[in-house]
Amino acid sequence: MKTPQLFGTNGIRGVPNQDLTLDLATGIGRAIGTFFNSEKIAIAKDTRISGDMFMFAVSSGVMSTGADITYIGELPTPGLQYYCKVNKIPGIMITASHNPPQYNGIKAIDSDGTEIDEDKEVKIEEIYINKRYSTAEWDKIGNYNYDNTGIDLYINSIISSIDSEAISKSNIRVAIDTGNGASYYTSPEILTRLNCHPVSLNANPDGKFSSRNSEPKPENLSDLISIMKTGKFNIGVAHDGDADRCVFIDEKGNFIDGDRSLALIVKNTVKRGDTVVTPVSSSDALSEICTEKGAKLILTRVGAPIVARAMIDNKATLGGEENGGIIYGTHQYCRDGAMTMALMLNLLAREKKPLSELLKGIPEYYMVKTSVPRNIEWEEMKELLTKKFTENMFDFTDGVKIYDKEGWTLIRPSGTEKIVRVFSESKKEAVARECNKKYVTFLKEL
Repeated sequence: MKTPQLFGTNGIRGVPNQDLTLDLATGIGRAIGTFFNSEKIAIAKDTRISGDMFMFAVSSGVMSTGADITYIGELPTPGLQYYCKVNKIPGIMITASHNPPQYNGIKAIDSDGTEIDEDKEVKIEEIYINKRYSTAEWDKIGNYNYDNTGIDLYINSIISSIDSEAISKSNIRVAIDTGNGASYYTSPEILTRLNCHPVSLNANPDGKFSSRNSEPKPENLSDLISIMKTGKFNIGVAHDGDADRCVFIDEKGNFIDGDRSLALIVKNTVKRGDTVVTPVSSSDALSEICTEKGAKLILTRVGAPIVARAMIDNKATLGGEENGGIIYGTHQYCRDGAMTMALMLNLLAREKKPLSELLKGIPEYYMVKTSVPRNIEWEEMKELLTKKFTENMFDFTDGVKIYDKEGWTLIRPSGTEKIVRVFSESKKEAVARECNKKYVTFLKEL
């Protein structure tokens, strides 16, 4: 199978007017319109400054093939995906997710609401590269329309997927940081309708992400963490730029790693005989929990579309990644930050215990995440790694996963940035840090 060259782990991304040009955007729009050959294609965007420019460029390309474009607003990527699923039409999301504000990107959504798989990405790229576009006659060119029902459709779908009555009666107090991104309206509105008395930070659209970096990492959430340390809230919630991810702060102000929140939701959701899907980057805590619950765990390559496809193939209802991206198949097969938030509220309402108490039931592992610039070809880097550390066991499911005596380290090229990610995990924090430092030092020397 060919590997897509333009589409990374989650779509095409780049810096506007540099590597992500208007010509590319229009051409990709023409290629997507040609590939889907659909009467109608939905489109949405996050809050980035270049969003309008790329949305109209891509839309023009699509309309030139004869398809109508339906713009459904500024909303989270999973909001567009749900709209596509319900209306059985393809979609295009203009977003660079967690990347810094100078980036933007293009994601293609299938008519079942999932991100398109790699085979379809390759076919779209081939249409684009070979300029094999469908071109409509002048009187068959597509129209541009607006549908304002998509936002409420998405909000209502989240609320109807959980025990909204139990949550409403639980008096859960929530502080939420939407980071000026696509969830600035949807997530606070969901919390309000669930009677969660939300206090919102950065809940205004700002394409420069002036208040904080788009990626919801601890160093970017200092304001939310400070608020949580006041003891006035039960849980803190934060999203990335397109709100397909969600991370949590407990009632004491402690940041909860995405792998621990995933493990907690899995522990309290799956039953014996269920299947859970996650990438090789996820914590071994998930393996322990699945064994304890009698559930099957399937490990895949990194990437939400890959996890989602494996979930569909194996009829799994729950999956996700260590970065706060949880996929609840009962709702839809894609990462969904608002759905993740709702599942956690459901858990708090049912168990009637603080988040910090619930997390005590999760096996304790320590994961260290770093990255280094990718200055040489990945294949060369992989070869040098395997030659250097010959005494170790390797797993090549995605990148290189190297097993040491008391833990493992995953080294893989990012699909969205020109970096190599290095994740190290162990039951012992010192071992995780030592392993991470060892491999990062080696990679930097290259």
